Amino acid sequence: MNQLITHRMAVTPSASRWMLDRLTEVRGILADLSQHPESLVILAARVVARQTDDADECADAIKVLRLIDRHPLHVIAAAAFPNGGAT
Repeated sequence: MNQLITHRMAVTPSASRWMLDRLTEVRGILADLSQHPESLVILAARVVARQTDDADECADAIKVLRLIDRHPLHVIAAAAFPNGGAT
């Protein structure tokens, strides 16, 4: 019953707004690292690295991942950029 989705999901204005709201949430988590569990910080950094359009913000999120995520760097990069960075 598990089938791959072969078509891209349509991005509606409400879906886009939802993603912007989530991005705002995770930015808040990264702004106050010491107040959140490490697992949540890792998740937030991965979301920012993948969803932001700002190269500096992406680089900062990857720096956070390098500092606290115990996975090898190639695993972190693959999670942040699943298509090798191609859009």
